[in-house]
Amino acid sequence: MGLAGENAGFPFSAKLSAAPSPRFCNPMSRRIFSDVAGDITVLVDGQSFLLHKFPLVSRCGRIRRMVADSKDPDLSKLELVNVPGGAFAFELAAKFCYGSNFEITTVNVAHLRCIAEYLEMTEDYQDENLIVRTEMYLNDLVVKNLEKSLEVLCACDGLDPMVEEVGFVDRCVDAIAMNASKEQLVSGLAHLECDAGSGKLRMHCQDWWVEDLSALRIDYYQRVIAAMRRSGVRPESIGTSIVHYAQTALKCIERRHVWDSGPLVGDNQRVIVETLINLMATEKITAVTLSFLFGMLRMAIEVDAGLDYRIEVEKRIGLHLEMASLDDLLIPSMQTSDSMFDVDTVHRILVNFLQRIEEDDSGDSSPCGYESDGLKSPSHSSVLKVGRLMDGYLAEIAPDPYLKLQKFMTLIELLPDYARIVDDGLYRAIDIYLKAHPSLTESECKKLCKLIDCQKLSQDASSHAAQNDRLPMQMVVRVLYFEQLRLKSSFSGGHGHSGGGEYCSFSQRITMPMSGSGVPSSCVSPRAAGAADSYASLRRENRELKLEVSRMRVRLTELEREQGMMKQGMRDGRPGEHGRAFLASISRGIGRMAMFGPSGERRKKSSRATASSQCSEGKSRRRKKTSVTYA
Repeated sequence: MGLAGENAGFPFSAKLSAAPSPRFCNPMSRRIFSDVAGDITVLVDGQSFLLHKFPLVSRCGRIRRMVADSKDPDLSKLELVNVPGGAFAFELAAKFCYGSNFEITTVNVAHLRCIAEYLEMTEDYQDENLIVRTEMYLNDLVVKNLEKSLEVLCACDGLDPMVEEVGFVDRCVDAIAMNASKEQLVSGLAHLECDAGSGKLRMHCQDWWVEDLSALRIDYYQRVIAAMRRSGVRPESIGTSIVHYAQTALKCIERRHVWDSGPLVGDNQRVIVETLINLMATEKITAVTLSFLFGMLRMAIEVDAGLDYRIEVEKRIGLHLEMASLDDLLIPSMQTSDSMFDVDTVHRILVNFLQRIEEDDSGDSSPCGYESDGLKSPSHSSVLKVGRLMDGYLAEIAPDPYLKLQKFMTLIELLPDYARIVDDGLYRAIDIYLKAHPSLTESECKKLCKLIDCQKLSQDASSHAAQNDRLPMQMVVRVLYFEQLRLKSSFSGGHGHSGGGEYCSFSQRITMPMSGSGVPSSCVSPRAAGAADSYASLRRENRELKLEVSRMRVRLTELEREQGMMKQGMRDGRPGEHGRAFLASISRGIGRMAMFGPSGERRKKSSRATASSQCSEGKSRRRKKTSVTYA
């Protein structure tokens, strides 16, 4: 029997010599030799082999013992159970016993080694028995070659537990890891190139075995990856291999919709997902992308993986949540009675992110070091990114009619106040939720709207909120109040920073000595006089605004009292009409505060024109009076 010097790559195919094919006595009976009648029939997995006792007992210890222990001296039938490799492996072993010429390849060496162990084909019965021959092939050709080691390990599938007992799998796994490490080192050194422009070293090496590892069984793959980590294979290559294995092994899983029912996938897919997640955790593999982690999380939900495995992926995602996109967070819910999106999963991811931020801030020895350079803390920048991301997520899930108010509010309250510089996104999400859930009670609407900081709303958002019928009355009043304060402060600040010339002229006018007629001295410029008139007009308008706010407060108190009386007397009334009446009254009051817009400018100009006309009339009267006196 010769040993195979070369063998084909993937896919595997057994190479047998051109020996005469055995004759079949019947569809389930085979004969090795046709010139001598067989004296024993061996049954293996329902197939019968018509053979001779002498070649078998001369090399197989198990068959020799079974024949010797038989009470029938003319034993003609023998049945073998639990044969590793089945009829295929036993036929190869029988040919070896008869001295038929066939070739050992990477496809059949594992089968031959297991059947040799099962039949006890050791050196005690004949020199260079089948166990020795298979070990020679393994040591001389397989363990020294990465590709052959992979092929043999793939062929070990279905030979348990015998293939484990003989240590065949462990030797192949160690050979794959060691050869991959050596090949990576040699390939890296061979492809080192020097960039003449920058003088930097660049390494171009591709790991061809990344794709071939996807053909392994999941438990074999897990052992190979662990061995590669111990042997020093680059983490980037291992991460790429895990991604490729997941894409190959789980590509048959289709996305399940909420309305689907019944079993989706078998236990095999669930085992693959859980094993890959456990592999990343135990081997501390971090060289995977965030999109892959979200994909694994979706797969874990699809195959109903254990909660511990899902939490492990969620923790990894929480470490880099600021790099996620809105589409990553839109995970469909697998429960028909729940909302359309998996809000609980996003909630746990957000909690993990905030825990990471808290640990980073507590571990920072100099939290003010970033401010000294005029930069913000990296953790604070990440929180701001996540704040914008969560506002977009809240707006996407808000139209879901099955989304509970408590879950929606919990996501809002989870982020700290400094995560949102502007609350426009939050206001938009809450407004969408109110529109999609018209059955909310007044107290629930108030509770939800309290989460909006009216001082963080932009001018456009405040204008929209002031006319929004879905908001509670107290919310509208708060928006209008803070908008008035903002306008007042912005105008005061703008006047104080208008260049300083007008303010200085006005101060000079105040302290300037007056003439005997009560008119300012002639050294006062017309520009300073105009500034003084403008300042006086602004003070009058400011007093009017304060008075209007006081009236609004009194009116609000009256409306609250009327609302309480209507609730007691009218159980079947329509309180929405009274709310709209109240908003209309507020709108009429706010109309008086429009002096800061274009109409306000016209009002200022008209007031100035009236003042100038009054001044000219006064002068003309004084001239007439003087002329009459001298007359």
